[in-house]
Amino acid sequence: MKNDNVAVGRYTSDGCTQTRFARFTTLITIARHHNVNLSLLFLLISCCAALLQLPAASEWAQWHASAIHQGEWWRIVTGNFTHTNLVHLSINLAALWAIGWIFRPSWRETLALMLALSVVIGLSNLFTNMSIYVGLSGVLHGLFSYWALSEALQGRRSSWLLVTGIIIKVIYELWNGASPQTAQWIEADIATEAHAFGLLGGLVLGYITHYHKRYRSVQVKHGLLK
Repeated sequence: MKNDNVAVGRYTSDGCTQTRFARFTTLITIARHHNVNLSLLFLLISCCAALLQLPAASEWAQWHASAIHQGEWWRIVTGNFTHTNLVHLSINLAALWAIGWIFRPSWRETLALMLALSVVIGLSNLFTNMSIYVGLSGVLHGLFSYWALSEALQGRRSSWLLVTGIIIKVIYELWNGASPQTAQWIEADIATEAHAFGLLGGLVLGYITHYHKRYRSVQVKHGLLK
């Protein structure tokens, strides 16, 4: 028996046949593979964040300005994955999974971006009056702004509404303060500065990545890169 996905058309350079059915099934297979990998990454992050709720682990991992100045540099990153309580943890993990479901990024890009944003936020917090910081919300603002801007720069006009919306949200929080109800739930003040650092980090990285890809594509087109 012949394989219909192969027989119905010739292959193009991207590995898909020119027939709509074969192209569709191939892209579905790729999408499923990416979604599984991204889900596994989010599951791993969720488990690690849950383990960091243990008192000893939280004490070791939370962002603490004085400890960082004394050489405990890992807190710059790990502090973003610790939380004040289970409500705080649940809210942020739910937001992480929702962002992944909306934008469907690759797991490699997601991992690299989360680490980069964690460093940006962890270092930027040192220039504020904060002594202790916990929570993934700054990174979440960075992820959302990065992918929303990436879509907008690629020509999806509706994504500019997402970019505008998150900028307005952060400015409002900086000016008027965050929701007191949310602060009550997480039993801590909301670090709006970290939200701003995440937003700026995501926008800057989004622009850099977009124009770097365009630059490389131009070089490839003119035979300067293979």
